[in-house]
Amino acid sequence: MTLHIERARSRRPITWLTLVGVLLLPVLIGGILVAALYNPAERLDNMSAAIVNEDEPVTIDGQYVPLGRQLTAGLVEGSDDVASNLDWTISNAGDAAAGLADGTYQAVVTIPSNFSATATSTATSTAPGGTPEQATIEVSTPPDSKVVDDAIVAQVTSAAASIMGRQLSQVYLENVFLGFTTLGDQLGEAADGAHRLADGAQQAAEGTTALAGGISQLGSGASQLSSGAGSLASGLEEIASGTAASAAGAGQLAAGLDTAATQVNNQELVGAAQASATYAATAASETAGVAQDAGGLAQSIGDLAGQCIAEGGSATFCASLGAAAETAGTTAGDAAEAATSAGYASGYATPTASGIQQLTSQTSAGLAEAANQTRSLAAGLAQLADGTGQSADGARGLESAASQLADGAAQAADGATSLAGGIAELARGTSSLADGLDQASTALPSYTDSDATSLAAVVADPVTTEGVGSSLFGASAVPLLATLALWFGGLGTFVALQAASRRALTSRAPSVVLALRGLAPAAALGAVQGLLVAGVVQLAASYDWGQWSLFAALCVVAGVAFAAVNQALVAVFGGLGRWLAALVGVLAVATGVVSTVPGVLADAAALLPTAPAYTGMLAALTDAGGLGAAIAGLLIWSGLAFIATTIAVARRRVARSGDLLAASPVPA
Repeated sequence: MTLHIERARSRRPITWLTLVGVLLLPVLIGGILVAALYNPAERLDNMSAAIVNEDEPVTIDGQYVPLGRQLTAGLVEGSDDVASNLDWTISNAGDAAAGLADGTYQAVVTIPSNFSATATSTATSTAPGGTPEQATIEVSTPPDSKVVDDAIVAQVTSAAASIMGRQLSQVYLENVFLGFTTLGDQLGEAADGAHRLADGAQQAAEGTTALAGGISQLGSGASQLSSGAGSLASGLEEIASGTAASAAGAGQLAAGLDTAATQVNNQELVGAAQASATYAATAASETAGVAQDAGGLAQSIGDLAGQCIAEGGSATFCASLGAAAETAGTTAGDAAEAATSAGYASGYATPTASGIQQLTSQTSAGLAEAANQTRSLAAGLAQLADGTGQSADGARGLESAASQLADGAAQAADGATSLAGGIAELARGTSSLADGLDQASTALPSYTDSDATSLAAVVADPVTTEGVGSSLFGASAVPLLATLALWFGGLGTFVALQAASRRALTSRAPSVVLALRGLAPAAALGAVQGLLVAGVVQLAASYDWGQWSLFAALCVVAGVAFAAVNQALVAVFGGLGRWLAALVGVLAVATGVVSTVPGVLADAAALLPTAPAYTGMLAALTDAGGLGAAIAGLLIWSGLAFIATTIAVARRRVARSGDLLAASPVPA
C-alpha cells in the first residue's frame, strides 16, 4: 500500500513499511541507549575483575590482623548501597596479568604485601622509631577498556578502601578518646597524690622549723652545760687540793701519835695528846666538809646527767656524765668514812689527853691505835684527792664536749632553718603542681565506651552526602538519551521523506500550504516517536504517573519540533542540512555527558534546538526548573524552522531561465 507522500531522492512513493521504519528508528536508538547506559551500577556483575592478595598479616598486641583478607572479603561481598557487584575472582599475579591481557578480566586489584603493616602503622607509630604510613592498593585496567570501566572499578575499589579506612580510623579514634578518659583519671589521681604530698611537705616544713628551734635550745643548754662543767672542774680541783693537804696533815697526826706513844714524860704525853686531839678534831671537821662538797658535786653531776638526754646530748656523753656523778658519789662516801675515822680519832685523842691527866697509868697502846686510825684516814684522804682530780679531769672533758655540742647545735639549727625554707618551697611548688594537674584532669574530656564509639564514628567520617545516587550518569541520563533518540529520529524522518515538495514549481497552492504538507506527516511521526520513546523509558525507569505524563508530553512536543527543524535544515541546505543535523546530535552528546567541556562548545550547544528539549525533560523528571522556558524554546524553534522551510519552498517556485531552456525542445 502506497501513500501520497514524497520520498527523498526518489520518485517512488512512500509505503507503510517506510513509515514503520521511521517510527522505530528513535525507538531502537533510545531503547539501545537506555538499555546500555541507564543505571549501569545495577549490572556490575557483567564486569569481571581479579583480586591479587599479596598482603602479609601482622600481629598487634597479640591480635592477628589480616587486613588484606578483610579488604578482599569487602570487595567480594559488595555494598548494601549498590544492588550488584563486580564478578570478582581471587587470583594470583600471573593469572591476573594473563586475564587482563586476553580480556578475561576488565580490571585487576592488587593488595601489596605491606598493606596490613602500613594500614595499622598509626597504632604502632608511638613506639620508638615508628612512622605512620598510608596503605595503598593498585588498580590495573587494560588499555582497551571501555570508557566508563575505569570509573566503575575506581568507584567500587575506592568505596571499599574508604570503608576500611573509616573503620580503621574509627578504631584508632575510639582508643584515643578512651585514652583521654584514662589519662584524665590518672591525672586526677596524680593531682590527689600531689595535694597529699603538698600537705605532707607543709607539715614537714613546720616540723623542721620546730626542729630548728629545738636545736637552738639544745645549743643554749649545751653552752650552759659547758660553763657549769668548767665551774665544776674548778671546784673539784680545789677540793682535790684540799683533800691532799688533809691527807698530809693526817699523816703528820699519825706520826705525832706515834711519837706521843713513845714518850714517857706524862706532861709531854698529855700535851701531845691534847695537840693530837685538837688536830684530829680539825681534820674531822675539814674531812666532813670535803664529804659534803663531794656529795653536792655528785648531785650536780647527776642533775646534769639527767638533763643531758632531754637537751639532745649524745648517748656516750650522757653516759660519761653518769659515770662522773657515780665517781663523785663514791668520793663523797669515802670522804664521809674518812671524816668518821677522823671523828673517831678525835674521840680517842680527847679522852686520852683527859685520861693522861686523870690516869697516868694508861699506856701508849691507845696512842698507837690512834696513830693507826690516823694513818688510815690519811690513806682515804689521798684516795679522795685522786678521785676528785679524776672528776675534775672528767668535768674539763665535759666542758670541751659541751662546747663542741653547742657549736654543732648552732650549725644544725642554721641547716634546719634552711631545710625548713626548702621544704616550704617544695610544699608551695607541689601545691601548684596539684592545682595544674586538677585543671588538666578537668580539661580532658571523659567518654564512656558507647560515647567513644559514637564520637569516633563521626570523627572518622565527619562529612557525608545525601541525595547522591549510585548511577554513574545521574538523573540527567534519561533526558539526554531521550533527546538524542528523538533528534536522530527526526533526522531519519527526512532521510526517508522529502523536505520540500518537488511539485512546488507547478503547484497552485501557496508556499505555506506546501511547506505544511511536507511537515504534517513528519510532525505526526515525531509525535508518535515521542510517545514510543517515553514508553521505552518508562519500562526501564518506572517513573510515577505524574512525572511520566509530563515527560511524555515533552517528548511529543520535542518530536514535533525536531521534525520541523530537520525539515528546515534539509529544505534549506539539502544534503548539507543532514550533515548539520548529525553535528547537532554530536554536540548534544558531547556537552550533555560532562560539565568540563570547553566553554565555546557549551555556549554553542545552549543555542541548539536540543537544549530546550533536554531542559524540559529534565524539569519533568526532577526538581530542576525551566519547564516553561523549555516549552517556549521548542515552540520558537518550531516556528522559525517552519518559516525557513516556507522560504525554501518559495524559492523553489522561482524558475531560472537556464532551467526553462533546458526543459524546452530545440527547434529544427
